[in-house]
Amino acid sequence: MGARIITKPVNAVRRFLPSSVLGRNLLAVLVALIAVVLVLELTTPFRNAQLATMSYYAIAAVGLTVLTGLNGQISLGHGALMAVGAYTTALLLGEDAVPFPVAMLAAALVTALAGVLVGAAASRLHGPYLAGATLALAVGVPGLAIYFDGLLGGEQGLPVSSPRAPDWFADALYFLSANDMSSAKYLAYLGWATLLLVMLLLANLMASRFGRVWRAVRDDEVAAELAGLRLGRLRVLAFVVSAACAGLAGSVLAMVVRLAAPSGFTIVLSLSLLTAVVVGGLGSLGGALLGSALLVFLPPAVTNLGTSAGLTGVQAAQLAPFVYGVVLIVVILVAPGGVMGLLRRLWRAGTTTSSDQGGTR
Repeated sequence: MGARIITKPVNAVRRFLPSSVLGRNLLAVLVALIAVVLVLELTTPFRNAQLATMSYYAIAAVGLTVLTGLNGQISLGHGALMAVGAYTTALLLGEDAVPFPVAMLAAALVTALAGVLVGAAASRLHGPYLAGATLALAVGVPGLAIYFDGLLGGEQGLPVSSPRAPDWFADALYFLSANDMSSAKYLAYLGWATLLLVMLLLANLMASRFGRVWRAVRDDEVAAELAGLRLGRLRVLAFVVSAACAGLAGSVLAMVVRLAAPSGFTIVLSLSLLTAVVVGGLGSLGGALLGSALLVFLPPAVTNLGTSAGLTGVQAAQLAPFVYGVVLIVVILVAPGGVMGLLRRLWRAGTTTSSDQGGTR
């Protein structure tokens, strides 16, 4: 009975959805954009800053979803690729600054070129060997900033000038919401607009021929090779797409935190991105979004609970990574397909029960 209550309106809505994949994805992005505007206008500047942080985590995570979830390649070096994008943005927004959209595009292109080199080197590696190679990337790249300290600022890094909201945009938002445009809110808008654009492109790509052949390579390499697919070229292409997303994420990160420094791109960042993809659900863009939300909102929520329970600030802060680790273990044990996999399983169980009841009648 409960399942029928859910499935009936869903089936009714499906009749009005566009028949093409592009149309459905555009509609989903439009709905998400309206939701983003409502959330950003109804929340505090602190939440705006958290949502800006979530946007660059999510951009990198959806790119990693293509590489790991769709093509089956493990990368522990996406933090280093984000560093490439961040430093490219910092250099282009320094003296004689270019417009920030040009800097973001350049960051994606430069990181995609780095992805070609890394992907070509990693295309013959599998499993732990590939993980080890990308781990070396994560460890080595931030050190380049210290070696070339004259250009990249050494340990202190490079300051980044954040873009300011254009007057027409601030006036339009004030007309709609009667709220002033703060710097944090504008950066959140910038990050989420970039994220939605990236998700639209990746959703179409995953539904295309490339998405199908990437899945074929992930599921059975031998069968894919016998079918005539060039595995090396497809692996490099997946790495390039994923690296371009990481470069964009690094560009947004640099503008949000106003700094590109080696301490922001440690191995912890790469591991956090991978855990976000696993917790959310491998191969799902929505899962990457959920995992990114956990990365941003779970630690402060646990810290607040800890201080409310009488722990000191240090003890409460140490509790957050412990709880995150417990959540990761529980999700892996209870839902190997991540949160999105669990939701899909529950949905199928509900619809199957509904069909069985209908057939019995």
